[in-house]
Amino acid sequence: MQEIQTKKRTDYLSWDDYFMAVALLSAQRSKDPSTQVGACVASPDNKIVGVGYNGFPWGCSDDELPWSREGDYLDTKYPYVCHAELNAVLNTTIQNLKGCKIYVGLFPCNECTKVIIQAGIKEIIFLSDKYADSDSVKASKLMLDISKTKYRQFTSETREVSLQLFTTNE
Repeated sequence: MQEIQTKKRTDYLSWDDYFMAVALLSAQRSKDPSTQVGACVASPDNKIVGVGYNGFPWGCSDDELPWSREGDYLDTKYPYVCHAELNAVLNTTIQNLKGCKIYVGLFPCNECTKVIIQAGIKEIIFLSDKYADSDSVKASKLMLDISKTKYRQFTSETREVSLQLFTTNE
């Protein structure tokens, strides 16, 4: 007689680990040669309701627009790229994001922060804050503090999430 498993796994991902992993996986869709950012919006009942990554708007060829970080403004990526947070909000499967959380690889710029606040998202969980000293991020934090929108840096005991896209039948 086969023994029945009576205990659940203990090495499963926490909700934070899961949603951040989805955000980081989404970032892998970005064609930006220098910065790949992904975002994942999670509902209060832990359902994924939106994902996004940084890239050009639909219909704008990523072979025709520039990916440069430096040079004349119109010759750089900055006037054309939609950030991951904006795309995640625009790609949502529900109309009301009030009370949701957004998981993102990089602390949001001031423009994305405005979108996050306006959408009703209550918390930002970010991986990196490497531009903390920039005016954009300082403005973001000021708006978040005034609007009482929470933000915190992602922490985890999990160091790696590994995916195998194919199984072998050996």
